[in-house]
Amino acid sequence: MENGLEERKKREIMQETVAEVQEITEGSTMEKQPQDSRTGRAPGELPPAVRLLLAMALMNALLYLCLGRVFPSPQHSMGNPGPCPYGHFKIGQMKNCSPWLSCEELRTEVRQLKHVGEGAVKRVFLSEWKKHKVALSRLTRLEMKDDFLHGLQMLKSLQSKRVVTLLGYCEDDNTILTEYHPLGSLSNLEETLNLSKYQHVNTWEHRLRLAVNYVSIIRYLHHSPLGTLVMCDSNDLPKTLSQYLLTSDFSIVANDLDALPLVDHSAGPLVKCGHRELHGDFVAPEQLWPFGEDVPFHDDLMPSYDEKIDIWKIPDVSGFLLGHVEGSDMVRFHLFDIHKACKSHTPAERPTAQDVLDTYQKVLNSLRDTVMSQTREML
Repeated sequence: MENGLEERKKREIMQETVAEVQEITEGSTMEKQPQDSRTGRAPGELPPAVRLLLAMALMNALLYLCLGRVFPSPQHSMGNPGPCPYGHFKIGQMKNCSPWLSCEELRTEVRQLKHVGEGAVKRVFLSEWKKHKVALSRLTRLEMKDDFLHGLQMLKSLQSKRVVTLLGYCEDDNTILTEYHPLGSLSNLEETLNLSKYQHVNTWEHRLRLAVNYVSIIRYLHHSPLGTLVMCDSNDLPKTLSQYLLTSDFSIVANDLDALPLVDHSAGPLVKCGHRELHGDFVAPEQLWPFGEDVPFHDDLMPSYDEKIDIWKIPDVSGFLLGHVEGSDMVRFHLFDIHKACKSHTPAERPTAQDVLDTYQKVLNSLRDTVMSQTREML
């Protein structure tokens, strides 16, 4: 609907421009008509200056329309045109919101098709419900049930455009039903963009939009309805990417919410991601064992930390999302300062997710304006 209104507005601007030029043309013709016999121009022929004005006006109108197509406004998924009340969902071409499916409905109305993925907690099956492709998750083993139920509670509590849509669940059967996204996890981004039908979105602008989406999710988790949540399933880049899904309209939603501990700065304690020693440069420095190799790791001695570990990882995830297409180095240059701040070894000195999001949005808008201005000059 919004796209249709924009197109109509552009057509109206085009028509108004042409009408204004016609008025100028007619006025100029009437004013110049007595001189036509002396200048040698045929009656009704426009003076060169007016013809130039006409050409410039039409070119500006066409440029406006063309730039609207080259740099379109951010698109929203047509599959979920409006929010539903809590406990309800709407996917695909559904016109009305439906209540979350019950155990009985999941057992009788959902047809399991094939196994498409598996993690430590869940096994995922492509399934079908009333001609809609959906994702059915089943608990892998009973000892992981607490994590499974925590992920379910997070899904129920965090439903928004930043999180995969919950369609139903059955605690008795250890099943969760969510919206299916055929492009899969964010790990598949490069493979997807290398396909010929997606070449048109393999640009610095679309990739930067994905980075904005990612930081928006982190910002949402840090200011969630439940409080400040930390994305703990992110000890390396592949693991982090697997927590998110790439939607058909090329945005990102959080999918795996099994490890989202709550940070309470006022009451404490803070959080620890797991009970094992972590290694590598991807995790934040405060997540590493601080007592050296001479002291054996012991979880009770490991200090806790807060949501700033998510900020440390933003530059690495964004680096993957930006890829190495034309213009991506330009984007990295403009993000250098905020990424440097994210990598501060002092957690308190790192920016907030909102700070990073604001910077990303400013860079996106600034670069789009610059490219559009250069395009106008070329034309």
